[in-house]
Order: sequence, then C-alpha cells, then structure tokens
Amino acid sequence: MIAQLRGQLISAGIDHAVIDVSGVGYLVGASSKTLAALGPTGGTVTIHTEMLVAEDSIRLMGFATADERDWFRLLTSVQGVGARVALAILSTLAPAELSQAVARGDKAMVSRANGVGPKLAQRIVMELKDKAGGIAIGPGPVIPIAGGAAADAVSALLNLGFKPAEAGNAVAAAEDELGAGATLDALVRLALKKAAR
Repeated sequence: MIAQLRGQLISAGIDHAVIDVSGVGYLVGASSKTLAALGPTGGTVTIHTEMLVAEDSIRLMGFATADERDWFRLLTSVQGVGARVALAILSTLAPAELSQAVARGDKAMVSRANGVGPKLAQRIVMELKDKAGGIAIGPGPVIPIAGGAAADAVSALLNLGFKPAEAGNAVAAAEDELGAGATLDALVRLALKKAAR
C-alpha cells in the first residue's frame, strides 16, 4: 500500500498529476483543490495517497491533506459514489465545508458538485452523518474554512486529538481575538488555552 509520495511534480492535468519519485513517474488522480495546492511544475511535493485496486486496474489517488484523503474514503463508502464523484465533491468542497454540510444535513451544498444529484446528495449526508464519527462536526459555530493559518491551526489541534468541533470553535475564538492576520503559532497557542477552559 502506498500511503504517501514525495517527489518532483512533472506535470498536472485537469484531474491528475505526475510525480517523479526517484525516477519513477506516478500518475495520481486528484481533486482540483489538491492540484491547486501542489504548486508549480518542477517543484518538490508531498501528497497523501489512496490506492484503488479493481479487477482490471490499479489507480492511485492523491490528496493535499490527510483530512481530504479521509473524506475520500468516507465518500466512496457510500453506495453510488465512486472515485470520480468523490473527487468532484472534494473539488467543490474543502473537508471543513463537507463536515459542515454533513453535520447540518445540507444536501444542497453537496449537490453543488458535478455529477451529484439531489438523491445522491441526500444519501451522502444521511449515511455519512453516522459514519463520519470523529470527522464530521456537530451544529454550532462555523469552523474557519478559508485556507491559511486558521485552517492549519485547526489541523494542528485535530492532530493533537481534539474533536473537529472543539478545534474549529477554539480556533475561531482565537482568530476573533487576534484578528485575521494572526500567525499560526499565535492561533494555536491561544486556541489551546481556549479549548482547555
């Protein structure tokens, strides 16, 4: 099982990238959000991967974050959601946005993705509400979903074992206090204090 690749980005297409790892070029399917996060061709990239093995093919999917990979696994566990549809959803919604949509049962948000009709969107939010467990957030304050320091701070708290709702709420409170230009270090420190209260 290939869990991660680190190498040189050789090329990127609409739904894939080629990464050279020690002379071997890996074709990796990816969401548009992951492809945008990879940076320029020729640069060194690290990508989380999921290997899909079928009777007639072996494919590698790549993700900018472990959260995105975890959501891909959850999405493809839903009947009617294959790799292509899961990547379309992850191209439209960031993991935190998807968490919010599932927690709120917001099928309209999920159905914004290409190839996802209202019935499939309903099935996704219903099935994943139970399956997401520690990934999905409960109703309440909105987790900061923009990129940058806030998203990285939420990720840091998740890695420390906080639940997504706790991490999101603590970082949102810290960002409110420190302002939008706060550094990652400052956000994490203050969020930890707020989460401990």
